[in-house]
Order: sequence, then structure tokens, then C-alpha cells
Amino acid sequence: GEGAGPTPAGIPGGQTPDREARPLRAIVTVIGHDRVGIIAAVSTTLSRHQVNILDIRQTVMQEYFTMIMLVDLAAMSLSFPELVAALNATGEQLGVDVRIQREETFQAMHHV
Repeated sequence: GEGAGPTPAGIPGGQTPDREARPLRAIVTVIGHDRVGIIAAVSTTLSRHQVNILDIRQTVMQEYFTMIMLVDLAAMSLSFPELVAALNATGEQLGVDVRIQREETFQAMHHV
């Protein structure tokens, strides 16, 4: 085996202050009247800004569409407020409510 030496810079496990300030995951919710193209439009907005979908659940309850996504923001190409604005614009175009919350905010709000 090799001896444990100093960890070289850039190896995972090192902490970069710049990365710590940025949220890494978020919860996206979409609610509204069901129509063609909701998943495609929201997914396109996310991918356009380098946001990766980690998990997705969607259902239609009578005429209402609901979707929850867990997304990875680590590589996003814009600020969190700019992503919020982009998703709001997508929701307005579709006539649905699209919201995004940082994972840590969501956990704090729903912690019992």
C-alpha cells in the first residue's frame, strides 16, 4: 500500500470557498393544468443552463399536472436568481407555476 501523504490541490475533498457559497442541489416544483410540453419545456430550460436533473416524479391528478425534480446546480451557467427568473418565464409561457428552492432551504423549512 502507499503511505498517506499530503492531499494535492484539486483533489475532491478539498474545499473551495467559492463552491461552498453556491447551492449544489435544489427542488423544482411544477403545478398547473395539464398540457403537452410541460416536461420538455422545463427540462430544456434546465439543460440550457447546465442544470442536471437527478430525479423526477410527475403525475396528473384529474386535469392537474404536478412534477417535482431534484436538480444538480454544481455546473449551472448562471446565478441562482437568474435561474429562478428563467424558470418563472418558462412557467408563464406554459401557464403553470414553476418554483425552485435550494435543497438546504427546503430541508430547513420542512425539518420537524
